[in-house]
This record gives sequence, structure tokens and C-alpha cells, in this order.
Amino acid sequence: MTTKKWYGIEDLEKKIGPFTMAMLLRSFRTREEISQVDFAKKLKISKANLCDIEKGRKLVSIERAAKFAKILKDSELYYVKVALDDQLRAANLKYEVFIKKAS
Repeated sequence: MTTKKWYGIEDLEKKIGPFTMAMLLRSFRTREEISQVDFAKKLKISKANLCDIEKGRKLVSIERAAKFAKILKDSELYYVKVALDDQLRAANLKYEVFIKKAS
């Protein structure tokens, strides 16, 4: 089972392309109606860093993605997958990632 099915975004990704950490964080922030300043504080990063992430100028590490998920009380597995996908795209590597929690 892929995380896409968990979130029901498979059809959405077909229309707009793959989800990125930039899209994920920006959509979370705007849905919750939180300013960049307040959201950056919540994530324990600078506003400039958040702006760079949301604009796609900076990638999020796997570790940081997991921390963001915990802070936001969201799926750590999904955030890690999105971060991995971003890194693969940035390296121009054509791979698809399927992850699951180790037992």
C-alpha cells in the first residue's frame, strides 16, 4: 500500500504533479490560516527558512521531515516519503519510493 492511497491524493497528483514538501507545508499553513512567522515558530525554524522551503528553493532532510510531521501531528511516514521524493527529483533520478514502517 502506498501513502498516496492513505491520503487520497493519487488523482490530485495526476492533475497537478507530485506533491512536494513545499506544497505540503504551504497547504497545511494556509488551511490552518497561520502566518509564515507563526508557522516557522511552530516548526522551530526561521521565517526565511520556511519561505525558502515553501518556494522550493530549499529541500527538507528526511530527519527534519519526520520532526515536522511530529510537530504537526501528521503522518511521519508520508512526510519522509515526500522529502525522499523531493531529493530524488532534485538529483534528476527517476525512481519511485515505497516505504513502510519497520516492525
